[in-house]
Amino acid sequence: MGKTVDYYFSPTSPWTYLGHARFAEMAKKHGATVNVKPVDFSKIFPASGGLPLPKRAPQRQAYRLVELRRFRDHLKLPLNLQPKFFPAAGDPAALLIVAANRESGSAAALRLAGAVLRGIWVEERNVADAGTLSAICAEQGLDGAKLAATAQSEAVKIEYESLTQEALARNVFGAPSYVVDGEIFWGQDRLEFVERALA
Repeated sequence: MGKTVDYYFSPTSPWTYLGHARFAEMAKKHGATVNVKPVDFSKIFPASGGLPLPKRAPQRQAYRLVELRRFRDHLKLPLNLQPKFFPAAGDPAALLIVAANRESGSAAALRLAGAVLRGIWVEERNVADAGTLSAICAEQGLDGAKLAATAQSEAVKIEYESLTQEALARNVFGAPSYVVDGEIFWGQDRLEFVERALA
């Protein structure tokens, strides 16, 4: 029986994108159950000492681009360092992923999250736009209209807020974070340690 991973992430984070496919493959390889948990980092950052990107010091912003380029080249993944539609509001996609999880299960939610991340960082798509999100759902074999309606339900909004509060309570402060057996692994560059925990 595989372990369970609580996967806390932002659907607009380049670091989440860089780790997402590897993480999904790793979880599958080890028979792990993934609890897909998009959360609102606009609430997590102020509580944990983090700053949203535009408010970070210039040298931190510059180094972020250096690191993104390094990891893009190292992992041999396509990545637009400064995509057309970034920063983008993450809530519409996050709510849709929560809805997909409720309606179709974690595998579908994981697949949709990956497609949203690729949409921003590879395909130059505006994932804050309802029409774009509906098209991404359809490409993943999901009913975009139905999911969009579910995403706007009070139950989904409450769940999204609850996941965010849960992340705060568990000391999650950055995206992506993987929690295995109560231990947090922050960042796609910690996936080697996640794999050890799952093995």
